[in-house]
Amino acid sequence: MTVPPHDRLRALLADVQRGALDVDGALKALTPSADLGFATVDHDRQRRCGLPEVVFCQGKTAGDAASIAREIVARSGRVLMTRADEAHAQAVREAMPDAVYHERARCLVVDRAPVEPIGLVAVVAAGTADLPVAEEAAVTAAFAGALVERHFDVGVAGLHRLLARIDQIRSATCAVAVAGMEGALPSVLGGLLDTPVFAVPTSVGYGAHFGGLAPLLTMLNSCAAGVSVVNVDNGFGAGYLAALVNRQTHPRMHRT
Repeated sequence: MTVPPHDRLRALLADVQRGALDVDGALKALTPSADLGFATVDHDRQRRCGLPEVVFCQGKTAGDAASIAREIVARSGRVLMTRADEAHAQAVREAMPDAVYHERARCLVVDRAPVEPIGLVAVVAAGTADLPVAEEAAVTAAFAGALVERHFDVGVAGLHRLLARIDQIRSATCAVAVAGMEGALPSVLGGLLDTPVFAVPTSVGYGAHFGGLAPLLTMLNSCAAGVSVVNVDNGFGAGYLAALVNRQTHPRMHRT
């Protein structure tokens, strides 16, 4: 749960009063951003959005990613990093040994101020090849404070697999549906659930799949109501959206 701004300020002033923090340190703690030269870290993100800034590692050097992560953790106590490779993981773990690398999800997490998970988000994947994207969604939703249940390899080619789990999926606040190939899974779920479905097309498929374009168009043209679509392979975006819906349904984690 985020701490109300006046409580954070009171705690900061109390630290100054008892000598645990000097004035310069207090001013730094109140600064909404930090300029690292190669990046400007948005420390105000948690106050505005309820979560600290998330680091997209792809295209960043391992050293730069580690420096950004260290800066975020110094203020928030936690950070989520997406599209991280082994080099990023090694650099971050050298700086912060408590970092956890979710290899399949390609996510790094440092969480020194974890929140108690609430509600329920169902992450549903059509096939095993879709799991990197599905795991990215699951790790993101969990970091954002949602309890997550995974339902993997339940695509419509074997519909009985999905129907065997549908009661569990119906108990969730919302569902993330991850699918490549023709991308039919979200439409099927949309016709079975009375909760939002966040559809994620993946770049898994043969030639005419066009790197994810085919399932993207299928999902955008879904005849089932209640289906919203994020970009190809964007497990992070779907997991984040699902966590926001979950938070609104369970207002204990309201934004301050």
